[in-house]
Amino acid sequence: MAKGKDVRVTIILECTSCVRNDIKKESSGISRYITQKNRHNTPSRLELRKFCPYCYKHTIHGEIKK
Repeated sequence: MAKGKDVRVTIILECTSCVRNDIKKESSGISRYITQKNRHNTPSRLELRKFCPYCYKHTIHGEIKK
């Protein structure tokens, strides 16, 4: 029997520097990654360093709402 809330949830990580530099219009989009996290181990928002193809470097990607 399954419980109401799953422990492992799917989240979206979005590049924080692309969002801040939206005024420049140098980048043609916003880098997003889809991953999973365990609610019990990481109850706060997740931030990971991932490669952004629009910034051409490794930047911090933060968790966003769906």
